[in-house]
Amino acid sequence: MFLTIKDYKAVVDNKTLGVINQSDPENLERAEGYAIDEISSYLRSRYDVAKAFSETESNRNRQLVMYTCDVALYHLIAWMPQRIGFEIREIRYKRAIEWLESVQAGKASPDLPLLTDDSGNDIGNPVKWGSWGKNTYDY
Repeated sequence: MFLTIKDYKAVVDNKTLGVINQSDPENLERAEGYAIDEISSYLRSRYDVAKAFSETESNRNRQLVMYTCDVALYHLIAWMPQRIGFEIREIRYKRAIEWLESVQAGKASPDLPLLTDDSGNDIGNPVKWGSWGKNTYDY
């Protein structure tokens, strides 16, 4: 998957991660899949999310890793019966969604691979620039 246990340890301690994970690694993988799908829905129109989420280790965008962890942990907490630590997860989840919305609106520009066509042209950029050739009229 995209995330490692080391990534989760940067945003949550081991004890909490163990409780949240409920001793079932499939829960963590499922939550990560949900997080990737949710984040992709915000970034897909401008960035090549398949390429961004296929990167490994140090090639990954750190901010994307952090927010993916936050969203995945938020979904894991939602499955917990007593929602242990829900408040901090909710705050971090909302912060992640705010960042994604600002990226979607063009206010933030993460260092992610751009969505391009086969010839390498940026097809996700909503602003097109350029002009037609100069017209000369001789009568």
